Amino acid sequence: MCWSATADLVAGTGIAAIGVACVARVRRVRDLPLAALPLLLGAHQIIESVIWRSGGGTGPATLAWAVIALPLLPLWVPLGVLWAAPPGARRRLLVPVAAGIATAVPLGYCLATRPVTAEIRGHTLGYALGLPRSGLLVAGYLLATVGALLLSGDRSLGRLGVLVAVGAALCAALWRLESVSTWCAFAAVCSLILLCRPRPDPASDRTAV
Repeated sequence: MCWSATADLVAGTGIAAIGVACVARVRRVRDLPLAALPLLLGAHQIIESVIWRSGGGTGPATLAWAVIALPLLPLWVPLGVLWAAPPGARRRLLVPVAAGIATAVPLGYCLATRPVTAEIRGHTLGYALGLPRSGLLVAGYLLATVGALLLSGDRSLGRLGVLVAVGAALCAALWRLESVSTWCAFAAVCSLILLCRPRPDPASDRTAV
């Protein structure tokens, strides 16, 4: 996120509260991972507020931020969408799920074997992760996260996917080195759409994978 520790803390707390509301509205067990996405992203912003207050550097908060942003999200989003999706959409969602796995494995390996450092750069936080400069990783990450939403077959999730895709492009253009941080914040705000998502009928659990 941009600006300050306070901005991250306020935004993160608000998004996490929305996540609690989303989870409370769930009527089918298989909707829980997707409903909990704002809760995860809100916690992510709160963690970043801790990094702000510590002046950046390394440490548990920095590592926790990187774990959520990198290997966890490209797994969580497509698997959550797959689990909640209607039967007709599940086959095509295997593509973003596979992309998420293929992206999360090398990202997780990098985090396990290389240090992660955060640096305050004006009103943004930049992260030195020691990741390979690979367009395939970026493409796989976007296919897993944005692609799963767009291919979900759900109108509200499709709108969320469009907004997150636009946010990714804007963040990359405005903050090249800090785009991961700002994109995650943008995605957290966009996830408010999940609160307004119609609650599916619990009877549809009979078709669950």
